[in-house]
Amino acid sequence: MTKADVLLGLQWGDEGKGKIVDVLTPEYDIIARFQGGPNAGHTLEFNEIKHVLHTIPSGIFRPDTQNIIGNGVVIDPVTLAIEIDSLKELNVDVQESIQVSKKAHLILPTHRLLDAASERAKGKEKIGSTLKGIGPTYMDKTGRNGLRVGDIIEENFKERYENLKSKHLELLKNYDYPLDELADMESVFFESVNSIRELTLIDSEHTVNRAMTENKKVLAEGAQGSLLDIDFGSYPFVTSSNTICAGACTGLGIAPNKIGEVYGIFKAYCTRVGSGPFPTELFDEDGKRLATKGHEFGATTGRPRRCGWLDIPALKYAIMLNGVTQLIMTKADVLSAFDEIKVCTHYKYKGETIDYFPYDVLNNEVEPIWKSMKAWQKDLTNVTSIDELPQELMDYVTYLEQELQVPIKIISVGPRRSQTLLRD
Repeated sequence: MTKADVLLGLQWGDEGKGKIVDVLTPEYDIIARFQGGPNAGHTLEFNEIKHVLHTIPSGIFRPDTQNIIGNGVVIDPVTLAIEIDSLKELNVDVQESIQVSKKAHLILPTHRLLDAASERAKGKEKIGSTLKGIGPTYMDKTGRNGLRVGDIIEENFKERYENLKSKHLELLKNYDYPLDELADMESVFFESVNSIRELTLIDSEHTVNRAMTENKKVLAEGAQGSLLDIDFGSYPFVTSSNTICAGACTGLGIAPNKIGEVYGIFKAYCTRVGSGPFPTELFDEDGKRLATKGHEFGATTGRPRRCGWLDIPALKYAIMLNGVTQLIMTKADVLSAFDEIKVCTHYKYKGETIDYFPYDVLNNEVEPIWKSMKAWQKDLTNVTSIDELPQELMDYVTYLEQELQVPIKIISVGPRRSQTLLRD
């Protein structure tokens, strides 16, 4: 019996997970998303095609690979239907390649309205939600009110939909939020539900475990990043699901002793979208240069990302939480724009020097302590072998491996498949 490998982000999301899943997929039979919703934006570039996936796993462009949307994912039928149509235009056989867990929860139009109303009500305290209805959907899941994918094939689906919608409308009255768009949103929603009915709906926990029993290889794909985890992230500026490795167990029905390799992806620097603490954020020309060279705009929202130098205490924290066995560093090419780069090695926190991620980074100032390193002023985008990388970059890699005590197995120097370099 094989074990399931897990691939996830170690920062605040946007680490390049989709691209790496696409590169690793030929080694796997099944790619399975285990949490999150259409707030994910996994960008793949190959054969002069650039494609952003929000719900569908990133193995979809590899033939003979099964892609499973797991029970831990929340699904907006409208977003999924749009993704399906765009894949059909690229001649992807979605009926053959995609399976959806019956236990995955549905995002209703009123969930999206509740998300927008709640965010508006917070004013300056808003958390930077993507307004996709994800938080309210997870709230209904834990409140035992939610609708699931399996419900759409039941005769009383419309009745159950109306019951939940009525509860939402009562909440929206309290927010005094306009409902002008609801009728149009519902029309598109029910059309999109029909698209999901055409897919293969499964009890995904049985499918995944049966596959492992048959010695098929499974890769669990995470969304967002470890520092956005609902329990261990920079709360309350977090997402609504467990983004860490443990989320793969609950989001797919895999037992903890059935987890194999844990691939942790991080950028050679840090970015964050939306509000929340960010100890190494840069507000100077270096920050602007990172944003420009790294094209740091959200794949889902289009919002500019905040940028900063690499944060080792935060990275160590994420590695510990996930039990990371292999590291993957992306966007090394962006740092070619600098003479010198910096790394945060410790924090000054409440008068002490610490090397761990503290509980309350929101209401207490966390001052980074920096180490400077020589950068590599060489264009890496045409490099095809690890041997061609500049010594300064390999010194950076060696330093990080010593600090993090986990090997860096892959270095990415650009967005395309061909710009992914594997180390022995």
